[in-house]
Amino acid sequence: MGVVGGPWLARVAARQAGRDRTARPDWVVATVLTVSFAALLAGAVLVTGLRPATVGLAWAAGAGVVLAAVDLASSRLPGRVTYPAAVVCATAFLTDAAVLGSWHALGRALLAAVAAFAVAYGMAAIAPSSLGLGDAKLLGLLGLVLGWFGWGVLLAGVFLGPLTGAVVSVVLLVTRRAGWRTALPFGPPLLVGAVLALALGATSLG
Repeated sequence: MGVVGGPWLARVAARQAGRDRTARPDWVVATVLTVSFAALLAGAVLVTGLRPATVGLAWAAGAGVVLAAVDLASSRLPGRVTYPAAVVCATAFLTDAAVLGSWHALGRALLAAVAAFAVAYGMAAIAPSSLGLGDAKLLGLLGLVLGWFGWGVLLAGVFLGPLTGAVVSVVLLVTRRAGWRTALPFGPPLLVGAVLALALGATSLG
């Protein structure tokens, strides 16, 4: 699935980044996205096993790969990627609850998504230069995914995302690839933080 879906995701990312339906990704970018997507799919199965919720996690992985690539290329987090991912994840979690009885995890995921989006939206409204609406929508999606696994995983993701961004900023400053006033995309660090939180704190619910 990763080998087949990765190149398609790379084309989607290139078209979203350039807002051009004919755009094609560089082969290096396509390779990186394909390998990343395949690794995330494997991780999703390892974390959840084979259950309805795995479909939502796999879709979120594909959306995350696209969002990271688009944000790095054009400093945008398009809603046409975030919104469908949230709908698919919520549907997969609802199906999982109906089939396997994971209602508590579903309720926690929905509550975490609403809380994460509300806090991020408020921050974006107060300080739009530091956090955009695209970041708020992404945080809502990540709240949904991480909240399904537990409050500890959600808090770990919230902590590790900004920490990852801070580490990257320091590295860029030290290597003189960015200055103090350089605006860096916040989406990729949030996504990396979420993946690290899942890898460190999530356990199979199967």
